Amino acid sequence: MFSLNNWNNKKSWENWVGYVTAEPEQKLTPSSVEELQSIIKQARIDKKRVRVTGAAHSFSGCAKPEEIAISLDNIRGLISVDKEKKQATLYAGTYLHEIGDALREHGLALENMGDVQAQTIAGAASTATHGTGITLGSVANQVVAWEWVDGTGELHTHERGNPETDDLGNALHVSLGMLGVFTKLTIQAVDIYGLRESNERLEFEEGLAGWHDAIHSHRHLEWFLFPGTNMLQQKTLSVIEPTPMRRGQKLKDNFESWVVLNGAFYLLSEIARIYPKLTKRVSQIAAGSVPNTFREGYSYEVFPTPRGVKFNETEYFIKLSDFDACITEVNDILLADNKNSHFPIEVRTHKGETGMLSPTQGEDSVVLSFHVYKGMDSDPLFDWVYEYMKKWNGRPHWGKVNKLSSEELHALYPQLKRFLEIREQYDPDKVFFNSWFEQKFQ
Repeated sequence: MFSLNNWNNKKSWENWVGYVTAEPEQKLTPSSVEELQSIIKQARIDKKRVRVTGAAHSFSGCAKPEEIAISLDNIRGLISVDKEKKQATLYAGTYLHEIGDALREHGLALENMGDVQAQTIAGAASTATHGTGITLGSVANQVVAWEWVDGTGELHTHERGNPETDDLGNALHVSLGMLGVFTKLTIQAVDIYGLRESNERLEFEEGLAGWHDAIHSHRHLEWFLFPGTNMLQQKTLSVIEPTPMRRGQKLKDNFESWVVLNGAFYLLSEIARIYPKLTKRVSQIAAGSVPNTFREGYSYEVFPTPRGVKFNETEYFIKLSDFDACITEVNDILLADNKNSHFPIEVRTHKGETGMLSPTQGEDSVVLSFHVYKGMDSDPLFDWVYEYMKKWNGRPHWGKVNKLSSEELHALYPQLKRFLEIREQYDPDKVFFNSWFEQKFQ
């Protein structure tokens, strides 16, 4: 989890895996919206660039603070709840792991979450962070109103309107912080609910044969396909009555997560790093260790999975209709050559969204995530994924490694020109840019 003390006490900044680093001239922690406005106004005068670094969980350079780094750790918490509308307004610096308990006290919950809960709500919404579920969207899709400070230091508010006519809402939907710094977000919550998680090991052909039925018969479904093994772990989450997770389950989770999963997998990953020729064998061992287990609890207790083994990641969205052909080819290719990859490929579903920069571009999608253990060269796998995904018009997650050029982004995002016009209105001096944005958004 993010530590403000660590953030303040280190001159340098780095993302979660340590591959994106910077030495910003200033690190600032405003305690009010007014203080944040003053910082941005002064930065504009001084011709300095500003990035809010959140919890540093992006693998791309989108949060890299090259001149002024801002943490919103002092601007967080639940502001208000409209029980009739089931809407909650949160300060932008609120961490996802803080939201579950806060909403539960009002009988509410987030509609969906991913399996990492370290991010801020603003960071997650800005980058299209998501969970899984063919009827469910990203964190950004749950936002119904925004408050933000633009590149001139002015404060704005906007309520989401009709997606066919609400250009500003569609730009704010996934903005990467290019329109300004979010200060408050109002989310559309749902009644509190529980989840039952089940895990099973399947052969690839068996899993694929039941895939389409499974994604519609479970609220959430996730695959972990082990490269070079023809085996996968299938995880399903189904709705149950909202009851807290038993203390014994939490203790068991902690043991399995940190000792069995992260501890054992760390050792296997170190073997693969030192002896790359053993990566296929390591993948086989991991695939053979998938437990047939279940967990139950409040949704926000079941969603997260501790990530103690660090890795680099790239992730692509493809059309749901292309999934069968794509994943079959991916499996066949990695059976022949696992490209020194032993981390399972994570497979999730995602409903289409209307945001101008949404990687779904309005299409129900499947999301394929590729990981490489920290310390191992990720280029062989990620370069192959980058080239291979062109066949499927794959769009990378904005918070993951993104090798696309500005020209490729314009081709994949037909509304990008309109988005950049709106961005120009709210940040004419590019206060919120860095070198990564200069490369991607010309």
